[in-house]
Amino acid sequence: MPDRAPLPHDVLPPVPSFTVESDDVAHDQQMSDAQVYNSFGMSGQNISPGLHWHGFPPETKGFAVTCYDPDAPTGSGFWHWVVLDIPASVTELPTGAGSGDPGALPAGAFSVRNDYGTKDFGGAAPPAGDPPHRYVFTVHAVDTDHLGVDSDVSPAVAGFNLTFHTIAKAVIIPVYGH
Repeated sequence: MPDRAPLPHDVLPPVPSFTVESDDVAHDQQMSDAQVYNSFGMSGQNISPGLHWHGFPPETKGFAVTCYDPDAPTGSGFWHWVVLDIPASVTELPTGAGSGDPGALPAGAFSVRNDYGTKDFGGAAPPAGDPPHRYVFTVHAVDTDHLGVDSDVSPAVAGFNLTFHTIAKAVIIPVYGH
């Protein structure tokens, strides 16, 4: 098997960690069809997993949640989900919060266009025959309640802003292959 791509946080400035947990996905475990895309030859349900977190720094002013596949055969990975401006009082996103319905997210939070071109959670869809891909779900604790961007920015611009405002992060990395 070829070398695996680095995880996105391996090349960014280090920050402290805290804990993210899920009843829907588990670290290093195969995701269910619920978190698989329903296109590109896949027949999943495209439901974002529920995530809940704790242990973040007391100076946290907001959160962002991202899901990134570093193993996608693109040369730049693949962004599956980017949610910004989650209020600091919110410590979970329920299963299905990434449906694309703005009312499913906490007040003030919004999804940025993912690499499928939609403003929602786009599930796993690795090419048939690839080794299982890693799906890096990250909760970013940030030092601001608004990142100063809107839902029309690219995931790269969102990531750029997150790099300069993330004070801690929590990561869970399930996998999917078929």
